[in-house]
Amino acid sequence: MSDSSNLSNTRRAAPSSTRRRFLRGLLGSGAALGLLGGAGVAQSYRHGVTRYTRTLPGLKSPLRVAFLTDLHYGLFIDAGNVQQWIDATNAERPDVVLLGGDQLDYRTDGPPTPLLAQLERLQTPLGVYGVWGNHDYGSFGYYSNRHYGPERPDWQDRREALRVAFAAAGVTLLRNEGRALRADLHLGGVDDLWHGQPDAAAALAGAQARATLLVSHNPDLLPDLPAPVGLVLCGHTHGGQVRLPLLGAPVVPSQYGQKYAMGWVTGAHGTPAYVSRGLGVSGLPIRNLCTPEITVLTLNPAS
Repeated sequence: MSDSSNLSNTRRAAPSSTRRRFLRGLLGSGAALGLLGGAGVAQSYRHGVTRYTRTLPGLKSPLRVAFLTDLHYGLFIDAGNVQQWIDATNAERPDVVLLGGDQLDYRTDGPPTPLLAQLERLQTPLGVYGVWGNHDYGSFGYYSNRHYGPERPDWQDRREALRVAFAAAGVTLLRNEGRALRADLHLGGVDDLWHGQPDAAAALAGAQARATLLVSHNPDLLPDLPAPVGLVLCGHTHGGQVRLPLLGAPVVPSQYGQKYAMGWVTGAHGTPAYVSRGLGVSGLPIRNLCTPEITVLTLNPAS
């Protein structure tokens, strides 16, 4: 792998809350009437399961991956919502479950017990792994806003306490580190692009000839990958959350605009990546033409 400092040195600054301002502006316009007539709110809480079958170089036997991202537990999402997602995930019988960040969306001094109780129900032989996202950092107290309150000088202690709490519930959070899940499979996870110090090279160190999976909350990391990766899974964008007919998403929280809004995209070195629409909501509990999704990938050996 190339120099592990590449990504931390090119870390992007977080843009302003453009999506939130757009959504609030939409509420004051005629376009919001249809959304607030029930359709937009209802769409926020109707998830689907998106299934794909692909090859992954280096695999020796098939692998079934369930990818859940942007749960945003706290403000608009409660344990009942998460329970539905866990039930649907278990029904898919995945080999491994990956969480793409923004598990949390509220400030709390204690562990998010209802969320953890649901995550603990995940049934998978290879385990449950995840990464942190930008809203997780807000929940730690890394930054302040109207929703989270003031910054916390002990935010790093809070991050560590939450890592331990998630681990006790069976969820391993990867921050620039990796795991050999099988003899033929290496999983890596990077820190959040906006508020952490992502290092993809460190997350993939030791992969050797294994197939490689990398989880990054933010897809804006994709152009800066230091070397090819078998597959990268991302969230963060929510697919724009509000999409309009013919126009697509007016706002995507990415410096690349629509390029990494959702679906299959390509990163540096020709690396394939999937950007999920996520499951929760941010800013306001509204989605339009952008169904929340659990992504299930059946990965097969390359012939």
